[in-house]
Amino acid sequence: MTLRAAFLATALMTIAAGPAVAQEAAPAAAAKVNVTQGASVSDAKGGAVGTIASVNGDVAVIDTGAVKASVPTSAFAQSDKGLLIGMTKAELEAAAKGASQQQQEQFLASLAPGVAVTDQSGGAVGTIEAIEGDMVTIATPNAKAKLPKNAIAQGPNGPVIGMTQAQLEAAVKSTTPPAG
Repeated sequence: MTLRAAFLATALMTIAAGPAVAQEAAPAAAAKVNVTQGASVSDAKGGAVGTIASVNGDVAVIDTGAVKASVPTSAFAQSDKGLLIGMTKAELEAAAKGASQQQQEQFLASLAPGVAVTDQSGGAVGTIEAIEGDMVTIATPNAKAKLPKNAIAQGPNGPVIGMTQAQLEAAVKSTTPPAG
């Protein structure tokens, strides 16, 4: 047998074995990955990424220690050492921070006059009266306060500030010069 014939025979055996190997591997690939709270997550090279902080339906939250990122459970693979994801810790953190920044920018751009503002407990504080550059005027029944946009966060029901209505009004009163 010549070298060329040996090479062709090896190539043909490899090609013929290919579908059988693929068929044997298919059930393993179709197996559902068990993504559970507390499980360790690594990247494809075995580097630590974080742990699963929670799982809600088909979304898992990975806690890297610096960020918490929501990832579809379909993005995980199972290894003998735990869960794998196709991103390094640095890549996941950068993606999460970028997404968070983009969401905050979209939220701040959505602020408009007439929108209700609440405190951290959901209590009514006032409404947005005006937006001028990076400052937002919030009107309460008894006062108007100008706050920087970065003092407003996105809450479950819209804009939230870190003060109650009474605290905001007291702060305005303490900074307002007496009339006269």
